[in-house]
Amino acid sequence: MCTLEKRGNIYLLTLTGSGEHRFNPSLLSSLRAALSSLLCSSHAPNSALITCAEGKFFSNGFDQSWVRSAPPSQHRIISDLLRGLISDYLSLPMPTVCAVTDHAAAAGCALVLAHDYVVMREDRGFFYMSELDVGLKFVKYFEVFFNEKIPDNQTRRDVLLRSARVTAREAMARGIVDRAAQGIEGTIEEALRLAEEVAATVSDGSKLAEKRKLMFSETWRHVSAAGGSKL
Repeated sequence: MCTLEKRGNIYLLTLTGSGEHRFNPSLLSSLRAALSSLLCSSHAPNSALITCAEGKFFSNGFDQSWVRSAPPSQHRIISDLLRGLISDYLSLPMPTVCAVTDHAAAAGCALVLAHDYVVMREDRGFFYMSELDVGLKFVKYFEVFFNEKIPDNQTRRDVLLRSARVTAREAMARGIVDRAAQGIEGTIEEALRLAEEVAATVSDGSKLAEKRKLMFSETWRHVSAAGGSKL
């Protein structure tokens, strides 16, 4: 599902395998457990976390095969787990960087935006909110989250109402992505450089987490209200 390794003062959380990394209870619970284990370990004040993925997808969103096979009464489970995962990222007492090594679609875009900084592969992959194309509705915390994370109205319109397939260079121009890089390894290397840079500026991780919650206060209110962070 995922692995967590330490490279100096940088932690690398990797969605493993060659699949689409679709969100089901197993994967979302695995990610939350990895973040919980990180918080239970000792780490230097200038630490940072990078999230990346193996294979041809960063994440292709919710696992629709799981949704089709699960009773309707259980469908809320994955939405609540994702809400909790976003809450976990907002609570982390260290900078977070997402290395988008390939396609990020639907709920996979939410995982990308849960980070403080984003590095995206420029030679392959899109940032693509496909809900409109497949007829899915947004839950309230999604709406609030995207409003705060993509404050530019035109960009948010194109992403949410036109389901625009945004490349790395376009995402940089629109303020979604901070840096672009070539290839999987190049993207991870650039994410490591960025993580080192921002980690060096943080002396108190707990204050960083509190500032982050204030910066995205409406999102924090919605994701922490129920099923939120246990960190």
